[in-house]
Amino acid sequence: MSKLLNFFRNNINHIVRILLFLITITIIVILLPIKSRFQYEYQKGGKWLHENLYAPFDFAVIKSDYEIKHETDSILSEFKPYFKYDNNIYFSQLNKFKQDFESVWKDYLTNILHYNHNNYDNNYIVNLKSAYLKYSNDLLENIYKNGIIRIPETLNKGNDKSFIFVIEKNNISEENDVSNVFTESSAKNYLKSNVNSKIIKDSITYNIDNGFIEKLNLGALIIPNIIYDNETSSNIKKGIINSISLTKGLIQSGEKIITKGEIIDKNKYNILQSLKKEYEVSTVNTTDTFLIFIGHLFLIITAILVIYLFLFNFRKDILRNNLKTSFILILVLIFVFLASITIDLDKFNIYIIPFAILPIMIRTFYDTRLALFVHIATILIVGFIAPNGFEFVFIQIIAGMIAIFSLASVKKRSQLFLSAILIFCTYCLVYLSISITYEGGLKNIEWEHFLWFSVNSLLLLIAYPLIYIFEKIFGFISDVTLLELSDSNHPLLRELAEKAPGTFQHSLQVANLCEEAIYKIGGNPLLVKAGALYHDIGKIDIPYFFIENQVLGFNPHDEIDFDKSAEIVISHVQHGIALAKKYKLPNQIIDFIKTHHGNSKVQYFYRSFIKKYPESEVEVEKFTYPGPCPFSKETAVLMIADSVEAASRSLKVINEQTISDLVEQIISYQINENLLSDADLTFKDISTIKMILKKKLKNIYHERIEYPH
Repeated sequence: MSKLLNFFRNNINHIVRILLFLITITIIVILLPIKSRFQYEYQKGGKWLHENLYAPFDFAVIKSDYEIKHETDSILSEFKPYFKYDNNIYFSQLNKFKQDFESVWKDYLTNILHYNHNNYDNNYIVNLKSAYLKYSNDLLENIYKNGIIRIPETLNKGNDKSFIFVIEKNNISEENDVSNVFTESSAKNYLKSNVNSKIIKDSITYNIDNGFIEKLNLGALIIPNIIYDNETSSNIKKGIINSISLTKGLIQSGEKIITKGEIIDKNKYNILQSLKKEYEVSTVNTTDTFLIFIGHLFLIITAILVIYLFLFNFRKDILRNNLKTSFILILVLIFVFLASITIDLDKFNIYIIPFAILPIMIRTFYDTRLALFVHIATILIVGFIAPNGFEFVFIQIIAGMIAIFSLASVKKRSQLFLSAILIFCTYCLVYLSISITYEGGLKNIEWEHFLWFSVNSLLLLIAYPLIYIFEKIFGFISDVTLLELSDSNHPLLRELAEKAPGTFQHSLQVANLCEEAIYKIGGNPLLVKAGALYHDIGKIDIPYFFIENQVLGFNPHDEIDFDKSAEIVISHVQHGIALAKKYKLPNQIIDFIKTHHGNSKVQYFYRSFIKKYPESEVEVEKFTYPGPCPFSKETAVLMIADSVEAASRSLKVINEQTISDLVEQIISYQINENLLSDADLTFKDISTIKMILKKKLKNIYHERIEYPH
């Protein structure tokens, strides 16, 4: 039991790593749908490259989307909208008319009696009122019985002087022409044109007073009583659409579908698509399900194993870090999950998923080669379940490449915006090219794909906040963050410049040397620059114990013992780490503070102590930095540049030879002391670093022309 525990304890990182990959494989296999897959690949317009194909069972030929849409549009163009006749509106308006009439008649009667009180008897006035009332009521009744229709703008029939609609009146539906009913405007025109100059009632003729008719304002009583029935119309439309047959014809079992070498035209392509759909939706038995599951399992194991082997051979630093490995596997899982959900729901096109975010994220925190490799592996997995797999894989791989090329580094938000535009153009161009190749023209291209491409490109913009989120979750550091940290107005750098100006200038010089060297040998220039700016921040609390900050020849080390001086100098590393954590600097920057002296000795005080106390036993630990030694190109270059820049200030004679000797001497010492053994520097890298440092120092200390006073 103890041996087993020791095994797990000693190999815990390896076990966790294996579990991460196994969990990833399991989740992806679960996400993949268990169904039969059509075994043949084919493209419209291409040749059938397989053996002669015969129908394995009876199946119906499914109409193409274009055919269904054309048939639907044709039927709906003949669709007659439904309206309801509301008789209550007439009675309501009639009651309102009677009330208005009494009020207007009362005022009118007062006026005519005032001016003509001797000319009209009471019987005439009663008959006149009755005549006006019946005349106006007949006009309104005639209009409302014919019906007043209001045509919704959604029907696009406003300009049609004649179209057929269905009207439901007294629970009876019948077709009618809009020309047989009134509109609001035609009803009002009818009122105006039918106001006669005389009214004949009971063989008595009465002259019409237009002023009285105008005061009645019959036009205000005109409101539609034929109302569009949206619910009924929609239900009838749905019924018509649902009644459209989705199939045309039947292919019987054993019937030849296509022969080898035959061109796949539109008709053949449609038959093959019908067979593929029927084949994949057909039920599978328990044995088939198990075999499909096993097939999925081995396919996913192969794909994930390829990612593992790539990391093992080319990026062992990532593979050794379970958090970094988890980040890559989580990204793969996220996009496989999104693809699976999109395909299952069948509400969105798979091209709405911004797969280009995957290489953007990995490129931001790792390198181009890894980003492209993981992107391709993920797209191949998704392509196994995506419709038109070859087309999908081809488009997404090209789009991913463009994303990587257009975002060599994410330093500005505008870069991501321009990248989104380039990716959108790539999607459109590649899809259009493939579609023209298959369709032989533009007629049958599914133009709605371009809408999905545009949404996809807009979703790419969420990569910017995602970078920040992943930085915080996984402890990564992006170029955007490094640019922010490299700003000399950062509070910690401002404090360094104020309290230890000599150290600040030294850090600037070291940053320039490191940036140039890393650029030449390959690495992250922004990272080494930021690390160099902060590597000596531990000197802020005790600046005058370091020679670059001393003035007027005063050196506080002259008053204390050598071992105490060594302790103070060495302490700037721990002080720097504490200060960096206080200001919440990323761990990658803190690594530069920890490693910029490695486990080297404070040589000056160490040798001075031995010289002064030759008989005493030296405690080497008191004169040794705690380490660790540099473990990357960037941290190693900082150690070299830091030592060289500091030592160059003590040169009494500065020329090309002394600078060259100094650089050679310091780097040789660091190699001999194994201070660089953990960093992945080659002999070629070291030679390049030497050349850069000599050149830069020579430029810094070049002789200046002496101008006359």
